Amino acid sequence: MRFLEKTPSAKAPPERFTGDVWVDTITEAQAPSRLRAAMVRFAPGARTAWHRHAVGQTLHVTEGIGLVQSRGGEVLVMRPGDTVHTPPGEWHWHGAAPDHFMTHLALSDRTGDPAVPDVEWGEHVSEAEYEHEGNSSEA
Repeated sequence: MRFLEKTPSAKAPPERFTGDVWVDTITEAQAPSRLRAAMVRFAPGARTAWHRHAVGQTLHVTEGIGLVQSRGGEVLVMRPGDTVHTPPGEWHWHGAAPDHFMTHLALSDRTGDPAVPDVEWGEHVSEAEYEHEGNSSEA
């Protein structure tokens, strides 16, 4: 057993996120494990771009109010204690509500195959898509 080294908080890259987002890596996959875990903090209105995970992703909200949407689905509201799973290959985005910060644990697996990307990133979520959250429902 050993303590893992803490990495500094990192600003999320603007080509993959809209708004102010910070990531604290908890663990990167260490063979034979493929688990990746991070604490992600979103300022009000901040969000990911559309993306999909080859092996799926699980989000666990620890504070604030967040939004999550699968492509073509309703925007769902996430609150502290909520856990949301997106299956492998499902395009989705997630982030903070317009007037609240939101923090979640992001849990995902690496594919284990260097030829298959763990995450595929798409276009940014438009303001119209994000503002559609007024038609959202509870997770």
